[in-house]
Amino acid sequence: MRELEGRIAVVTGGARGIGKAICQTLAGEGVRVAVCDVDYEASRQTVEEMKDQGLSAFAVKLDVSSGREVKKVFGKIIDDFGKVDILVNNAGICYYVPFEKITEEEWDRVLAVNLKGTFLCCQAVMHSMMAQRWGKIVNISSVAAKIGGILAGAHYSASKAGVICLTKSLALRLAPYGVNVNGICPGQIRTRMTDIWSEEEKGIFIKQIPLGHFGEPRDIAETVLFLVSEKAKFITGEIVDVNGGLFMD
Repeated sequence: MRELEGRIAVVTGGARGIGKAICQTLAGEGVRVAVCDVDYEASRQTVEEMKDQGLSAFAVKLDVSSGREVKKVFGKIIDDFGKVDILVNNAGICYYVPFEKITEEEWDRVLAVNLKGTFLCCQAVMHSMMAQRWGKIVNISSVAAKIGGILAGAHYSASKAGVICLTKSLALRLAPYGVNVNGICPGQIRTRMTDIWSEEEKGIFIKQIPLGHFGEPRDIAETVLFLVSEKAKFITGEIVDVNGGLFMD
């Protein structure tokens, strides 16, 4: 029997890109995955693909910035399955806007999804995990949280820096209950976010990456798999850089 067989996982922003790869990778290890996304149709399509591959998943519409919606969705999942074993907070939005052009409304929206959404989802599962004295939470931050936004806006960078602090704070809170909380800071990964960059912009970044290429969504998914496995049972409050050497600390 596989180590994670039968576990219940919730992945936010699970319909595309990194989130989709995380869903597929976890399900490939026998995990039943709630593919949560504000775009329900995309989530449903991802689930259909996964089912065609013999993987266990179900689609859920979720706007992580809504406290009411988060409580409702997680409450139903816990009612249906009795628990949530694994939470991966991947939902995020990114705007490429110069600092001086960021509006108050845009600032609030980015922080609401990227940081508040992570907080709300963590809060929604923590008591279930504490009660069973087992749980794994992985929060997806960004290299921008450590070096500032180059192309990404300052609001994106600030929100992802907040995710790092939230991760460490929650790791301290949940450690006595056997719950591991860690984060990942991806660098440049081939997703829709990077697809909008010009070839010139991509070339500039590649020159800065010691390994000489962008990462793939699977690179992040495999790191998530490690962090939720027993191989990482003595790791908590850690922020793992997956960036090809772009930033080392």
